[in-house]
Amino acid sequence: MIKKIIQAIMPSKKMIDMFTLKLESKQPIEAIAQKVSGECESHKFALLQTYVYHDILEEKGFPIKRKVFIYEICQAKTAGLMLTSNPEFSIFMPCKIAMYEDEGKTIISTMNMEIMLNAVKSNPELYKEATTIFKTLKSLMTSLSEV
Repeated sequence: MIKKIIQAIMPSKKMIDMFTLKLESKQPIEAIAQKVSGECESHKFALLQTYVYHDILEEKGFPIKRKVFIYEICQAKTAGLMLTSNPEFSIFMPCKIAMYEDEGKTIISTMNMEIMLNAVKSNPELYKEATTIFKTLKSLMTSLSEV
C-alpha cells in the first residue's frame, strides 16, 4: 500500500534521484576510467569486476551512442558483516559505480545507501561499518570526478 502511495505522489525521475548519488565531471570518461583502479586501491576497495557496457551491448548487436562503464567494488570486512547479519542485502552487493556520458559531461553514480543504512541501525557495528564505507565510496567518487 505504501509503495502505491509513493508511486502515485512521486514522479519516476524523483524516485531515481532519491535512490542514486550522482557527481558530474567535465573530464572525458576515458580519463576517469583510467583512474578507477588506483582510486579503488587508495580508498581500500577491491575492484572485483569492470564492465565496458557499451562494448558488451555492441557485441550483442545493440550498440549505444554513449560510453558506459560499470565497476563492482568491495570491502570484504563490511561485506562479511552485512551478509552475516542481513543476507537479504546480497542483492545490493557488491557496491557498484557507474560512469556514463550525458550531454558532454561524465556522470559518476552509485546507489544512495542512506535509506538502506537505516535498516541496519539495530546492529551498531554493522551500521558504523556500512556508514563508513558509504562515506569512503563518496570520497572515491569525488576523487574520480576531480581534475
